[in-house]
Amino acid sequence: MIDKSPSLFRFFLVPSVVSIAILAGVGIFLGPVALFTAVLLVVLEITLSFDNAVVNARVLQKMNPLWQHRFLTWGIFIAVFLTRVVLPVLIVAASVAMSPLVIASIALFDPAQYAELLHGAEHIIASFGGMFLTMVGLKYFFDEAKEVHWIHHIERHFARWGSIEALEIAIALSLLTGIALFLPADSTGIFFAGIIAIVLFIIVQGIANSFDISTNSVAASGLALFVYLNVLDAAFSLDSVVGAFALSTSIPIIIVGLGIGAYFVRMLTLYMVHNGTLSRIMYIEHGAHWAILGLAGAMFAGMFVHVPEPIIGLVGLLFVGGAYISSIRSVSVRA
Repeated sequence: MIDKSPSLFRFFLVPSVVSIAILAGVGIFLGPVALFTAVLLVVLEITLSFDNAVVNARVLQKMNPLWQHRFLTWGIFIAVFLTRVVLPVLIVAASVAMSPLVIASIALFDPAQYAELLHGAEHIIASFGGMFLTMVGLKYFFDEAKEVHWIHHIERHFARWGSIEALEIAIALSLLTGIALFLPADSTGIFFAGIIAIVLFIIVQGIANSFDISTNSVAASGLALFVYLNVLDAAFSLDSVVGAFALSTSIPIIIVGLGIGAYFVRMLTLYMVHNGTLSRIMYIEHGAHWAILGLAGAMFAGMFVHVPEPIIGLVGLLFVGGAYISSIRSVSVRA
């Protein structure tokens, strides 16, 4: 197993070497433009999913070493192939009422047309991903047992509201209804996609919470948490998939760029777990969940106006960076 407190350099040495080799292969076989695009996609994926790594680290702490290893091995296949390739195909197929096999064929042999179909399904994608992330963020803050607050005046009120049963569901449904009413042309797809996301969150969260890692059902609890992490990753990845097709319509380049980015995000998650980052930097998790709400808000705003991907990534980095600085200052004051 990986050392309990590995250095950042040692932890990322092998992934960096492998990634450089893959990117070099892209440059050699597909040219410098393809290489530059793949690098941009790596940066896009890491930037948009950095807060995902922080949230995943909290869940990963509850998993035993075997399931942590599976998160990095099995999970990479799920993250790269199923989440970033298959899931968008299924969403596009549902949005245009066509067979997934037909859409997959279009994606392989006519990527430009697939990109148009994907962008045509942006409202449905944003509704699903935004609603799921909204539920994640609100569930974290609406917790009456939560005692540590970063943005104190706001978060302490949110914690008190946690005593109201299913408040986050009511807020999410109200928000979803409002968005659907303002976009009547796509209201049916938006509403159903959002409902599916809310129901999926309730089911997956309920299954994950029903297991206690201290019981004898370690395998079952590990599987439940593993499923939860990958569903959460899917919600985070939808925005980067749509953004990727704005940069390139080449499926291999997109798979390489987003795949390397996803791998680094998962390695960062493991690094945080083994390095005890969440316990040492007390507000980092708060910042990540504010970033999640910011990403959800950007996905909803994107239904009405174009929101550039760099701005979306910057919002997340500002929240996480601000939480990190506040944590360091808090430790300094206590010392």
